[in-house]
Amino acid sequence: MPKIIKSGFSQDERGRVVFCNDFDFKGIKRFYMLENASQEVIRAFHGHLKEEKYMSVISGKAIICVAPLSKTGDPDKEKEVHKFVLSAENPEILHVPGGFANGFKALEDKTKVIVFSTSSLEDSKKDNYNLPHDCWGKEIWN
Repeated sequence: MPKIIKSGFSQDERGRVVFCNDFDFKGIKRFYMLENASQEVIRAFHGHLKEEKYMSVISGKAIICVAPLSKTGDPDKEKEVHKFVLSAENPEILHVPGGFANGFKALEDKTKVIVFSTSSLEDSKKDNYNLPHDCWGKEIWN
């Protein structure tokens, strides 16, 4: 199941330090950053049966939806879609386990999402399932 890993921050006259002491980089093979062209763009759905992802909003605010896949990579519409609102103001890391598809919609301009992956790009391409953003309905993005 998807879950939130709590982060925190400390702030003083010098600025802000954001930290996540409960996150372990073990198994992480790569990372990348996503930024949508506008708030109207929905970047979804992208899923994997094996690959795990850890997502954090480092600028702005976004809704991230995580939806279950069947064992064949098809949408599992019998199960719940999990919705999370993540923001740079309240830092958190969302763990997306294998067997789920994910996507996001920016709620503020210049929102940036950083993603850490447990698969190499080559392995990820072999375990890749792309689905339309409205596969589980359009209302999930509200």
